[in-house]
Amino acid sequence: MAHTFRFLEDIAVADMAFEAEGDTEEELFQAATRALLESLANPMTVQESWSRTIEQSHEDLSQLLFDWLSEIIYWKDAAGVVFHDAAVTIAREGPVWRLSARLTGAPVDRLTQELRNDVKGITKHLYEVKQEGTVWKARVVL
Repeated sequence: MAHTFRFLEDIAVADMAFEAEGDTEEELFQAATRALLESLANPMTVQESWSRTIEQSHEDLSQLLFDWLSEIIYWKDAAGVVFHDAAVTIAREGPVWRLSARLTGAPVDRLTQELRNDVKGITKHLYEVKQEGTVWKARVVL
């Protein structure tokens, strides 16, 4: 299966929500990342003139995903960019999960980019990360 995501129309009235899935924890992060990037702009219309390397860690996988997605929103606002891609890897070192990522994108350009939503944050409303059998799942409300 690799990883998948789908937008949820009926979860929140004033917000946007998605579910992400992956066969591994890393694939879950990749799917959730892709869903967030796609909610901001069509990545295929965004050049790669801006980049940031990000390192994060947390003992709680669910909190690490929340922090990572929040970091993407932070950079969208702080640097005024939207994203083409995000290469994400996670690994467990003892009790700690470590994330390493490289965000690429470009400053917002209404003339060349297909902009979608100006997401203001990740919420804890209905937020969930769980493993069902061999599949990892997350539900995120933006």
